[in-house]
Order: sequence, then C-alpha cells, then structure tokens
Amino acid sequence: MLHRDSSSFAAPALPEEISLVGVSAGLRPGQFEVVVTLPTFRRPDQVVATLDSLAAQETRRAFAVIVMENDDEGRQGADAALRRLSAGDLPGIVIVAHERGNCSAYNAGWLTALKTFPNFRHLLVIDDDELADPHWLDAMIEASDRFDADIVGGPQVPQFDAGGDDRFVSHPVFAAPYMASGLVPALYSSGNLAIRRRVLETMGPPFLDLKFNFMGGGDSDFLSRSAQRGFRLAWSAEGRVVETVPARRLEAGWIRARSLRNGVISTLVEQKKRAAEPAGRLRVFAKSLALLAASPFRALSRLIGGSQPTSAIYPVHVALGRVLAEFGYANEQYRNPEKN
Repeated sequence: MLHRDSSSFAAPALPEEISLVGVSAGLRPGQFEVVVTLPTFRRPDQVVATLDSLAAQETRRAFAVIVMENDDEGRQGADAALRRLSAGDLPGIVIVAHERGNCSAYNAGWLTALKTFPNFRHLLVIDDDELADPHWLDAMIEASDRFDADIVGGPQVPQFDAGGDDRFVSHPVFAAPYMASGLVPALYSSGNLAIRRRVLETMGPPFLDLKFNFMGGGDSDFLSRSAQRGFRLAWSAEGRVVETVPARRLEAGWIRARSLRNGVISTLVEQKKRAAEPAGRLRVFAKSLALLAASPFRALSRLIGGSQPTSAIYPVHVALGRVLAEFGYANEQYRNPEKN
C-alpha cells in the first residue's frame, strides 16, 4: 500500500518549491544508509523501468529512493512512480520540484534527502533514461570505500534505439571519460554518481547553479567546485548504468549542438574556477583561442587515426563553443525537451 499523505510518516519541512506527494507504506527514514535520487520529466514508462532496475539490485545495503518529478503540470512521472512504489519492494518517496530545469530537480532531491533521511552515508544519482546494473549500487559504494573517494562516477553505457549505429559508442559525446577504476582528477556528469553525505552538507544548497538549468553543466560545475574544496574523486568502471539514446541524438545537428554546448560549459566552469585569480577570465579566453587554433590539427590527427568524421570534428566544435561562450552564446538544449 502507498500513502500519498501518510500519517505514520513525519514529513520534513521543505521549501515551497518542493512538494511531497507520496510515501511508500511503513517508511522509516532512519534505517537507510543509502539514498538514490531519480529525477524524471515526461518519461513515465522509462522511470518505471529505472525503478525496476533499482528494485533488482543485488545488495544487502538498506536503500531508499527519492523520485523528483519536474513536470509541475502533467506529473505523469510522479503518478507512474507512485504506482510502482505501491508494489512494496522498493521503499521511497515522490516529490515535485516545481521550478523547471534539471538543476532544480537535482537540488530538490538532494535537499530532501538531507532533510528526510538522517542516517544515510551515500547518495547515489541515476537518471530516468537509465537502467542500473544489478551490482551498480554496491560497486559505486565499494569504490568510494576502496579509494577513500568522496564522489564516485561511473559509466553511462549508451544503448541506441532501433536503427542506431553502434559506431557512435566511441564518439566523445557518448564515450566514458575513463576506462579503469581509480582516483581521477575530474568528473563531468551527474547521470551516474555516488556522493558522500558530507559533500552535500559542506557544499550546501543550492548544490547546482541554476544558471545551468536548461543548458546542462550544473553537474560539471558542482563537481569542479567540490574538487576545489578538497573532496576526492574516483571512477568505478564496474558501476555501470545503461542509457537509452533515442535516434534523434545520432543526427548531425544534435551532436553538433551538444559538442558546442560542451565547449560553452567548459568555459563557464573554468571562469568560475578562476574567478579569484588575477586576469583569470583573460587567461580562460586565451586558452579558448589557443584551443580553437589547434582544433583543426587535432581533428585531422583524429581522422588519420581512424576516427569517424563526426567524431574527428569534435575538438573543433568544442573549441568554437568555448570561444562563443565569451560572447554570451548559450545552447539551452534542455529548454525544448522534445528535441533533446
């Protein structure tokens, strides 16, 4: 049984931009050492599939799920998640993050975790277009323990829709940044993370900068700032999730837009990182110009090395995006979710 307003559950005090809409029956927040946050936006079938993959985790760790609905009007994901949690094999809660944008959704889930689950040690992140490997949860936490890492990233293995081309697996837009497990200098995506509680407590809300809400990159910025604060980052090659890639994301226009966007994010994150340095912004701009000048040669080298043309041109698009960001260009791919 699922309670939309459970009298046995002491609802946390949440800000007005977050609403609690459902709680699994008999939920006792103090018993969980792990919380998994799952944002969703107009993917009711996919969020159920993600929840199924979480229910199938082969672990002895006690974990709960927070589903963050970011469609304040339709709420199809919230309704689907509520029905799925009623099966009784997956404890958790469903909230609505009323402010649109992926940063708003993450911020709502992470804040709710801190306010609701007093004893969790690790917060894991997965998206509603991903399926977790049965050993995902254990692999991510074991990597955190093994490398004494405060934040652990893992691979988001692309699974292309019917008609997709597996040659795109190696494209930088889809490829994982690392192959082997271990400590790493940087992480870039929130689609597959394990974060120690003390990171969230130290960084404080809002965790992700809302200026990245429709562009993406709030995760890269958060991870960069966390590393600056001294938190250790690691990679777990075993902590796999499979990400569904719709056919439209293999179109040249989408890949070009994503590559330019990655360049824009790179500049914005580095500008924040160097904000306190003398002439920091000028140094970022000079680096962007240098990368743009070198990018045709890097592209040619990749092409000679056997890369596909769409992959070889990637350094040019990224460098161009970096320079365009200096003049206010922002590619907000998440603004129109139907085209993303």
